[in-house]
Amino acid sequence: MNELSTYKTFIEIHQQPIVWMKEWQNVFENQAYIKSFILNHQISKESEIILTGAGSSAFIGNTLSAFLMRQGYFHCKSVPTTDLITHPEYFLSTNKKLILVSFARSGNSPESVGVLKLANKLCKNVAHVIITCNKDGELVKNIDDKNSLVMLLPKEANDEGLAMTSSFTTMIIAFLLFINIDQLDQQKINLNDIIRSANLIFERHESQLQKIASRQFDRAVFLGSGELKEISEECQLKLQELTDGEVICKYDSFMGFRHGPKAILNEKTLLVYFFSNNEYVYQYEKDLVQQINLNNKIAGQIAVSEFKINISGVHFDAEILLNNTNKTYDFGFISYVLIGQLLGFFKSLLLNLNPDKPSISGKISRVVEGVKIYNNYNIILKSKNNGEA
Repeated sequence: MNELSTYKTFIEIHQQPIVWMKEWQNVFENQAYIKSFILNHQISKESEIILTGAGSSAFIGNTLSAFLMRQGYFHCKSVPTTDLITHPEYFLSTNKKLILVSFARSGNSPESVGVLKLANKLCKNVAHVIITCNKDGELVKNIDDKNSLVMLLPKEANDEGLAMTSSFTTMIIAFLLFINIDQLDQQKINLNDIIRSANLIFERHESQLQKIASRQFDRAVFLGSGELKEISEECQLKLQELTDGEVICKYDSFMGFRHGPKAILNEKTLLVYFFSNNEYVYQYEKDLVQQINLNNKIAGQIAVSEFKINISGVHFDAEILLNNTNKTYDFGFISYVLIGQLLGFFKSLLLNLNPDKPSISGKISRVVEGVKIYNNYNIILKSKNNGEA
């Protein structure tokens, strides 16, 4: 047995392709129920949709909202529960029909349950879609069956390690299947595409990532554009939390990084580039990489792309190719997150941490602790009414 397989986090990273297809099967078997819910609540591209969660679950919403914009969902936005709970009057309309989509691994985050109750109290017409890994979580226990759809993920997706890995990617897939419920056959093809990508990473590039993790770097920056910028957000968290903050991480878009954040670069910074498969976008990304390589000393750089990268004068310590076909993957952005997961896992080991429980400082935990939810709705309602007067 591979000694790395003694770690739950290692298993949870590598099981993702299997769990993704299990989720497709779950949705396939429950498609009549899901279609009925969508029809009853008239969910469409014109619907007001809020995607919410905390931490990595919030990053799911960020990633999906970026992806959905180019699918025509112009009334869909991502708002973390940590913002909704403190400023509900900014985001929750009392008059419009709202579809609130909650992403939750455990379903026990105080903010998740608090937001569900707030929405029911403040909104005249709200429907809930709960995408969770835990059937026994407080979020599921507090739903109104008539007004809520629960999409329960396969049990394997309920990661036991501190870091969200299987849960992150499978919740993304669950929502994509939800909004594409009438095209499940096509979505199965899409899933097979990213399963191929994941297997390419494991088979061809995992040892490269392990070697790069052994380099002397204490900073890392992940760059991407569009939904890949949001995947970068999740990757920087994975590396930072799995190293208990020993590696400080940032993320940005390629274009945004020029405007000040580039000051973080030094000889102990690892750069990870998530290149777009859009040729127009790639032009801008390539220009930044060339500029960095002319002006900065860094610890290393990794290129991740669906196509072969060749930038004049630039050497990558690893070039990770996610595609061995000539087509573009519709859900291709999902497999990029494995890079952050694997870098975080291997760097954690090299720092003599336990990747399943890396927080020896006790600063973070699997389910957030110490959050008190205040239910004095009258103050919120007064603020809301004044705002709409």
